[in-house]
Amino acid sequence: MFRDSRRSRVLLAVLVAVAVTLLVLDARPGGNPVTSAVRAGGELVFAPAATGVSWATTPATALHENLLGGSDSERVAELEQANADLRDELRAARIDRERAEQLDALLGLAGLGGYEIVPAQAVTHVTARGYADTVTIDAGTDSGIHPNMTVVNGSGLVGKVIEAGPGTATVMLATDVNSAVGARMEATRKIGVVRGGTAPGGPDAKLTLELFDLQAPVKPGDRVVTLGSHEGAPFVPGVPVGTVKEVQAAPGALSRLARIAPAVDFASLDVVGVVVEGPEEDPRDSVLPPRPDEEDRS
Repeated sequence: MFRDSRRSRVLLAVLVAVAVTLLVLDARPGGNPVTSAVRAGGELVFAPAATGVSWATTPATALHENLLGGSDSERVAELEQANADLRDELRAARIDRERAEQLDALLGLAGLGGYEIVPAQAVTHVTARGYADTVTIDAGTDSGIHPNMTVVNGSGLVGKVIEAGPGTATVMLATDVNSAVGARMEATRKIGVVRGGTAPGGPDAKLTLELFDLQAPVKPGDRVVTLGSHEGAPFVPGVPVGTVKEVQAAPGALSRLARIAPAVDFASLDVVGVVVEGPEEDPRDSVLPPRPDEEDRS
């Protein structure tokens, strides 16, 4: 520890004087044996320390230069590509999981209805000749699919096959204006027809139910299933079609009209099933999912 005393002050004054003298001598042109000796001694003392500091800081300096240099740009590009690949893999895994869930629901519906189905994927929406609302599926005659077969998914009725090739088929959706499906009310057994789009004089709708009995009791919340065609072509019985949302009687009409909320989300079709063999018996209402109040009671 350096203490303030008369001796220390004298020592400090001597050191200052020596330093000034060395600076003056070193500033003169030409070599000076005194300052040269002092400088050499300083190099001997401080050179090892300077070398140690340089050695210690070299990795940090190199790292900084790499971060700023071209190698870092390449590394960033590699990381961005790796992240993009990972996102694609996660997206594919999510899609596969969703499709597996849809397939599970489809098989559940087929089991309840006693339908033999061929699973397929709705590849794209198309506009077939004479039709406004159709999709192409990735299965065809090679898989036993032919025109006038019912198409369903895990929620209910999608439509019917209108054309089929070896590896693809065209499906007219139930929402197409040319679509007409024989239908039956869930509880009352009253029958009618579900048409695609809005019926003349009826409410604006994707699906419109026309009941043949003007006195038939029908109210919002009632559910509709397919009535079934002769020998199951083009429609097998018991497939959920939708739920009544609004009822009205057109002036002068001989039937009642109702707006139907489709059981199927037609905007996000993916996994579907073509019914290649209908049930031995009409499943009636067994394919319909439990109502929320029924699930609460169970």
